Amino acid sequence: MIRVFFIVIGVLMAPPAMAQNQVATENSNVAELRTLDTLTGVVKDLAIEVGQTVSYERLTITVKECRYPKDNPSSDAYAYLIIQDIRESTPRFDAWMIASSPALSALDHPRYDVWLLRCKIPEG
Repeated sequence: MIRVFFIVIGVLMAPPAMAQNQVATENSNVAELRTLDTLTGVVKDLAIEVGQTVSYERLTITVKECRYPKDNPSSDAYAYLIIQDIRESTPRFDAWMIASSPALSALDHPRYDVWLLRCKIPEG
């Protein structure tokens, strides 16, 4: 039990040291998502603007934020998504989703899969 206590204390003390390695990010106005209806096998790509809610089959998908690394825009984009089944009162997903690791924080739905592909990089 004491060993677990020291492990927990070590983990709690780690974030300040990790904060030194933070990556500069840019905000995007559009999140590019891919959806899969696991019953029919139909795959569809969606481009959703930040702040917009889009209906897909029985889901509503809202993008709150979309960010990507400033130095390497093609890697590790992440977006804050709210995904709700229209037949339910609470969202099925309300969290950050990471493009390079979709299983890390995934939508838990019996029929649909939704994952982040990238944040669209503004032209200019």
